[in-house]
Amino acid sequence: MSIIKNIDLKHDGQRKIDWVRDSMGVLNELEQAYKSVQPFKDKTIAMSIHMEAKTARLALLLKALGATVYATGCNTLSTQDDVAAAMADKGVDTYGVYGVTPQQYEDLLVETLKCRPHLIVDDGGDLISL
Repeated sequence: MSIIKNIDLKHDGQRKIDWVRDSMGVLNELEQAYKSVQPFKDKTIAMSIHMEAKTARLALLLKALGATVYATGCNTLSTQDDVAAAMADKGVDTYGVYGVTPQQYEDLLVETLKCRPHLIVDDGGDLISL
């Protein structure tokens, strides 16, 4: 279950993600080439990312390619609450809230790792260090 600020922010976040989707041709090509193959089927991926539209697009791509994706922010001040809400709405387990305390940040990292991932995408090494 996601931990986000407010699911009602999802529409603004989805607009940002849609704009990125329309602007990132390489990810679109990867999705077209591999969606039917499902290379990440039965894999769990944990991500610690700057939770904004570009990285949300990557998380959603991994999901489209078969992965179960868990995402958290790698910096509390770069987490965009509307993007986190859109990710959660699209089926990515999302643990990110803008401006949390250091303890709350660590708690979100721990919550993300409870999925026992096969793969980790970690911008900053916080998941790895835990």
